[in-house]
Amino acid sequence: MNYTFLGRKSRKRALWIIVVVATLLSILMCFICFIVWKRRKGKVNINNQAATNRPEEYALVWRLEERSSEFTLFDFPEILQATHNFSKENLLGQGGFGPVYKGQLPDGMEIAVKRLASHSGQGFTEFKNEVELIAKLQHNNLVKLLGCCIQGEEKLLVYEYLPNKSLDFFIFDENRTTLVDWEKRRVIIEGIAQGLLYLHKHSRLRIIHRDLKASNILLDQDMNPKISDFGLAKIFSSNDTQGSTKRVVGTYGYMSPEYASEGIYSIKSDVFSFGVLFLEILSGKRNSRFHQCEDFLNLLGYSWYLWEGGRWLELLDVSIVTEVHTTEARRYINIALMCVQESADDRPTMSDVVAMLNSESVIIPEPNSPAYVNVRVSKVVPCSNNDVTITEDPNGR
Repeated sequence: MNYTFLGRKSRKRALWIIVVVATLLSILMCFICFIVWKRRKGKVNINNQAATNRPEEYALVWRLEERSSEFTLFDFPEILQATHNFSKENLLGQGGFGPVYKGQLPDGMEIAVKRLASHSGQGFTEFKNEVELIAKLQHNNLVKLLGCCIQGEEKLLVYEYLPNKSLDFFIFDENRTTLVDWEKRRVIIEGIAQGLLYLHKHSRLRIIHRDLKASNILLDQDMNPKISDFGLAKIFSSNDTQGSTKRVVGTYGYMSPEYASEGIYSIKSDVFSFGVLFLEILSGKRNSRFHQCEDFLNLLGYSWYLWEGGRWLELLDVSIVTEVHTTEARRYINIALMCVQESADDRPTMSDVVAMLNSESVIIPEPNSPAYVNVRVSKVVPCSNNDVTITEDPNGR
C-alpha cells in the first residue's frame, strides 16, 4: 500500500476542511459585526429620542428597541416631513387622543399619524398601553400599528393608512349612506364581530377594548372594517372574567349599564358596545343623539318599540330597506337586541354572535327589553359628545 499517497490525501482533506471552516467563521464574524453595528446605530437613534424624555418614557423607548424587528421607531423629523409639518391639508380627523394626519414616507408608503395632544384626556399612560398592546396583535379586522415616535413632548403613533376613513363618515351622513349598501354593511358587521372574537378569545392575550364605536372602526380600500384605538383597552388573564375600576372611561352612548354606573367591565361590556354599533349600522342613526330628531329617548328604545310591534323593517336605513329580506332583517335585529340586554348574563359572547351571524340554523333567543329604554343615554353619566372618548371618575377622584 502507498502510505505516501494516503498521507497526501489526508493532508489535502484537512486543508480543505480548514479552508471551509475559516470561510464560515469569516462570514459569521462579518454577520455579527453587522448586527452589532446596526444595534449601535439604532441605539444612537434611541438615545437621541430618549435624551429629552422622562424616565418612564425612556424605559418605554428601550423596551420598544427590543422588538425593533417588528416595530419601527420613527424619527420626529421623518414624521414632520411625511405629514408636511402636520399641515391642515393632511388632517384626517380629531379624536380623544388628538389629531390624526395622513403622511407619506420617502419610499411612497402612506401612513396615518396620531399625535398626542398636550391636553389629551388619555395621556402617556394610554399611549404606552396602545403601543405595548397593539404591537402584539395580528388580525385582518384590527388596524396595524407600524411604529411610534417619542421625542420630548411629542408622542406619535404611526398606523397603516386606510383610505376610506371611519365607519361614522358613511353611515351617519345622508349624502354617503348609499355608498354602503346592505352587502357592505353585512360584511362590516361580521368583520367587527370577528375582530372582537379575536380580542376576547383567540389572541395571545384576552383583551377588553372598552371604547368600541363607529368612529373607531376604520375602513380599508375594499370597505373591510378594522378596529382601532386601543388606548383604553384592558388585558385579562385566562382566569379572570371581569374587572372593576373607579376611573370609568369610554364613550357615552356605547357604555354598558354595569360599567357606566359601577365601573364593572368584562367581555360582555364590549358585547354591549357592539350591539349599539350593530343597531347604528342597521338604522344609520346615532344612539345618544337619537332624541334630537325622534320622540324616543335613544335608538335602543326606538328599536325595542318597533320590535315589540312587529315593525322591525322600519328600523332599517331607507337606503338598504329594499335590499334586505324580511326574515334576514328580523334575525339581525334580534341578534343586536340580544347584545344590548340590561343584564350582562343575558348577553351572548362574541363566539355566540359569530355563530348566529354565520348560520341560520343557530336558534336565537327572543330578547327582553334592552338597557336604557326609558333613559336618555346622555344622562346616564354627565355627557359631552357621542363621538368623543372621555374619562370619568364616578367617585369624583
